[in-house]
Amino acid sequence: MRAEKTSDLQEELEKRFLTYALSTIVSRSLPDVRDGLKPIHRRILFAWKVWE
Repeated sequence: MRAEKTSDLQEELEKRFLTYALSTIVSRSLPDVRDGLKPIHRRILFAWKVWE
């Protein structure tokens, strides 16, 4: 038989939200040190260059 693992919903949500929030901050919100651009700005400039 499988042992079931129980946990508090509040605790799980807090852990998962913290993981998601940190991932979002690192991958989307902070500008890169090399050029000062956020990832979305870099994608826009790349698409603009390809489009020309």
